[in-house]
Amino acid sequence: MQVSELCLGAMMFGAWGEPDPDACVAIIDRALDAGINFIDTADVYSQGVSEEIVGRALAGRRDEVILATKVHFPMDTPFGGTGGDPNKRGNSRRWIVAEVENSLRRLGTDWIDLYQIHRPDPDTDIEETLGALTDLQRQGKIRAFGSSTFPAHQIVEAQWASHRRGLGRFVTEQPPYSILVRGIEADMLPVAQEYRLGVIPWSPLAGGWLTGRYRVGKPVPTTHRAERIPVRYDLSLPGNQAKLAAADALAVLADEAGISLIHLALAFVMQHPAVTAPIIGPRTMDQLESQLGAVDVTLAADVLDRIDEIVPPGVNLSAPDGGYLSPTLLDASLRRR
Repeated sequence: MQVSELCLGAMMFGAWGEPDPDACVAIIDRALDAGINFIDTADVYSQGVSEEIVGRALAGRRDEVILATKVHFPMDTPFGGTGGDPNKRGNSRRWIVAEVENSLRRLGTDWIDLYQIHRPDPDTDIEETLGALTDLQRQGKIRAFGSSTFPAHQIVEAQWASHRRGLGRFVTEQPPYSILVRGIEADMLPVAQEYRLGVIPWSPLAGGWLTGRYRVGKPVPTTHRAERIPVRYDLSLPGNQAKLAAADALAVLADEAGISLIHLALAFVMQHPAVTAPIIGPRTMDQLESQLGAVDVTLAADVLDRIDEIVPPGVNLSAPDGGYLSPTLLDASLRRR
């Protein structure tokens, strides 16, 4: 499968972003007409509504698109909520086999090009997950499968499990990566290169921090995302204060380079040799238009050096932006005898 230099992310389609399906379909149509052939969504985005919108937009154009979606999070409780059926979430064979049918129905398609495991599941052995995905691939319901926000050591474990058990393997990883979130440069990206994985970074604009709207001395924008994930935007937290200072310095650098901060941020991600296509997640047509031109930008070495001075390689300025915390960091009992 050959994909465009940018991937259109559909997280903002539905209640999480733009609730008008017609506006979302127009954004998808414009992206396809601009040459994007890669769309990424997930069952959990607006509790299935994003997949439904994508399916509606692709009616009559399905063969033009590499379509990716994801499974893992619960679908019977609000995102981030508690309760619900413990068997209707995670990476078990039972849930994957059931939920892929729901995604196929919502997307209005007979196959998914790339089916991704949205997060690790400490309660499910990776061989069970890989076995279920391999069966779905052999049945033709999915063409390929990958992971999202997996730590480097779990990516290696999955590759070895596939080899040892004769199972299909993850062929992509979808990690968080931006100028403000560079932790994967230390381990995950080298692992991806070693195993020849496609890398599809999410949040290359750092959840909006690299759009130019976050500047020192200006009010912090109010967004749906900030309401849903306040820990990533609360300026009383030192990590977010560091992000604001870096975003401000990067905006100055972009001005000096004669490009927008959005193009600077996207070009930075695209220029890493391990990256296949960053995911852009526009909520409006204007946001999409502001991002499309990034494919024509190449950052000079001196600009890249300045970026390294502002945010050192391999560093996440704020830990929650890494997207996944091991249970051993969340449960003290797992660290003590």
